[in-house]
Amino acid sequence: MRLGIFGGTFNPIHLGHLIIAQESLFQFALDKIIFVPSAIPPHKSLEDIAPARHRLQMVKLAISGNARFVVSDLELKRNDKSYTIETIKTFQKKYGPQTELYFIIGLDALLEIFTWKNAEQLLDLCWFLVAPRAGFAINSLDTQVRKRVRLIAMDPVNISASEIRKRVKLELPFRYFLPEKVYKYLIESSVYGRK
Repeated sequence: MRLGIFGGTFNPIHLGHLIIAQESLFQFALDKIIFVPSAIPPHKSLEDIAPARHRLQMVKLAISGNARFVVSDLELKRNDKSYTIETIKTFQKKYGPQTELYFIIGLDALLEIFTWKNAEQLLDLCWFLVAPRAGFAINSLDTQVRKRVRLIAMDPVNISASEIRKRVKLELPFRYFLPEKVYKYLIESSVYGRK
């Protein structure tokens, strides 16, 4: 089996995430993709992160109707910092050595990999499917990292969760950055402070 692992804060999940997941599934013949919302991301401030239950619910809404997209609350159950190495090892144990694991990530985030816990070990455990980001070059990656990378052939998606949160707070339109169900959830729940 070829299994995609898409970790992230998903604060909130948006169409960019889903486009990247769809392209990964298609281009690399993945059997399924598991979305893994992080509990406490080690490299982000907690100040502007929506509670875990809301982020999990938004992911569920966003991927409903696609049988090959599933969500895992593995990292949320830890209730502690989310380290990719631990997540990958857990899925490796669960699915067995015959399963190839592919971690889906943006190029900007992958450039920071050597600040991650046990980065060198992580590079041995899975492949990295990398989404291009405007202003970042694949040849900026360390040679050791590049050996484990497969670039997703697509244009950079210019949608960001931080821009959506900003638009919500400033009462600017944000509807078409998100799946409709997620948009409605944000409006109804006031997750980011706007009713």
